[in-house]
Amino acid sequence: MISVDAHLAGILGAVRPLPPLELALLEAAGGVLAEPVEAPVALPPFDNSAMDGYAVVAADVAGASADSPVTLPVIGDIAAGDAGVTALRPGLTARIMTGAAMPAGADAVIPVEWTDGGTATVRITRPCPPGHYIRRSGEDVVAGQVVVAEGARLGAAQLGMLAAVGRSHVRVRPRPRVVVLSTGAELREPGSKLAPGQIWDSNSFMLTAAVQEAGAKGYRQATVGDEPEEVRATLLDQLGRADAIVTTGGVSMGARDVVKEVFAEARPGEAATVAFGKVAMRPGKPQGFGLLEGVPIFTLPGNPVSAYVSFQVFVRPALRAMQGLPPEPLPTVTAVLAEDVRSPAGLRHFLRARLAYERGHYTAAPAESQGSHQLQSLSSADSLIVLPEDAEDVPAGSQVEVMRLPS
Repeated sequence: MISVDAHLAGILGAVRPLPPLELALLEAAGGVLAEPVEAPVALPPFDNSAMDGYAVVAADVAGASADSPVTLPVIGDIAAGDAGVTALRPGLTARIMTGAAMPAGADAVIPVEWTDGGTATVRITRPCPPGHYIRRSGEDVVAGQVVVAEGARLGAAQLGMLAAVGRSHVRVRPRPRVVVLSTGAELREPGSKLAPGQIWDSNSFMLTAAVQEAGAKGYRQATVGDEPEEVRATLLDQLGRADAIVTTGGVSMGARDVVKEVFAEARPGEAATVAFGKVAMRPGKPQGFGLLEGVPIFTLPGNPVSAYVSFQVFVRPALRAMQGLPPEPLPTVTAVLAEDVRSPAGLRHFLRARLAYERGHYTAAPAESQGSHQLQSLSSADSLIVLPEDAEDVPAGSQVEVMRLPS
């Protein structure tokens, strides 16, 4: 067996970042920015009103009060987007809308709530200092400032920032396209009727969703049986739309482990370097990885929990690397173990668990069922306790590392 760290290192040494593409903003959503973006102008680009109200000279309303309001003539309205903003002399005011440019000479905005709302004249009942409710030019961003750094994943806020500085297209490393395929003659599509010995396929749905959670694009391929030529043909057919392929099942030591059979012998003209072995972990010991026509292929075990844990430990970091991001593991916390656990010597053990935060620290409670086929305990877990290879008997109260699962 090889260690978890050695298997992951081999994967990360083989995958490469995807080349950047120039994409329209909404097409770039979820991608990783491949260039720093600077603001060509200040934001806001001009002084503007932060409220609906009245543009005034602050000195004109210095003595305003409810008992002694100041009355000013209203010379007009200034709406957001008005191009013909004029100057304002002392002793006058103009109604102004949120986002509208401040007229020259005005140095404050009185909210409409402090007035009688007049249109020809207005009574103002409170004073204000200069600068009141004015958004100054450049107070958000100055011209030339980097507003989104290279390497940032483009979510809603980042796309909004890019649009605000006038960018319609950006260079990004796109979300990897990942094809997910379950193998096994016993598998049937959910919703179909089962014959004796058959089960509904769950792995491909679970892993396609995990791909999406990891920031990539997941494409589920219909299940295939245990015929090597059918599996081979399906895999080759998917290369045109795949930046990576994930399979589950057929990688252990059985007589009909079809994925291993497919890659057991090299075919003329076929560039496939896929190796299989055992990794010192539980669940997920049987693993395979390699390149098929240059496309990374991850061959994961068929047991659902084994497949899911393998994805989080090996595939997720690789997908991050393909986007030019650090291949970091899932977020981890240190927690106090809620009960005694046993772990097999020499294996890194990933135990399904629930985290709770109380009295200033996390507590991790292992799930009662830990079989690699028991999906229910995974679906109700929010974390994985990670026990190192030298841990065997770990008593309650011990501090343990816990990986937080995507929610």
